Amino acid sequence: SGQHRVPRAATQLLAPVGDPEKVICVGLNYHDHCQEQAVKVPKEPLIFSKFPSAITGPFDDIVHPQDTSELDWEVELAAVIGKRGRHIEEAAALQHVLGFTVANDVSARDWQMRRNGRQWLLGKTFDTFCPLGPAIVTREAVADVHNLWIRCSVNGQRMQDSNTRHLIFGVPALVAWVSRFVTLAPGDVLLTGTPAGVGVFRKPPVFLKRGDEVQCEIEELGTICNRVI
Repeated sequence: SGQHRVPRAATQLLAPVGDPEKVICVGLNYHDHCQEQAVKVPKEPLIFSKFPSAITGPFDDIVHPQDTSELDWEVELAAVIGKRGRHIEEAAALQHVLGFTVANDVSARDWQMRRNGRQWLLGKTFDTFCPLGPAIVTREAVADVHNLWIRCSVNGQRMQDSNTRHLIFGVPALVAWVSRFVTLAPGDVLLTGTPAGVGVFRKPPVFLKRGDEVQCEIEELGTICNRVI
């Protein structure tokens, strides 16, 4: 009826998934992202994780930790699991996906690439390092999840501009692969990787600073926008 709508300005949108059992991430999963690093295309998905405590809302602030001087952005397509499964066949994998949303895989590159024994976890999982939203768009509502433009801007300047057709491993392949190792549960979030244009591989590198505004958007899924504080 439209009689009970609440103005967006009067609300604070929370992340559409607040406390999943798992936040599973994929590295080096766009052809253009491999090219910007001059690395070979992986033969198998490169899997890492964030703690669920990294999740924050689609318009909440990203807290710049004092422990890093190399804060970076990564716009990503996120799939949300809707049906439990283990050893899922790739042909049936999309049946286990509830829908899709926009994520920013915020990264402290010094901790990811040089510190903590070069294991990625700490550099990826500071609090607020996983903005999600603005909503889950159901699988049936997305015409082709592997043909969506995906973009990130910092202070209005376009940094990443690609398309999900450049994914190396698509959503069904990733769901099937991850389910070989762990049981996927409803609410689990799967970040599928970022395209070219991240700050660390620019010449010279560019990193986020307090006061910056990061906007991530994916066609048909919407836009998230987060200020760095």
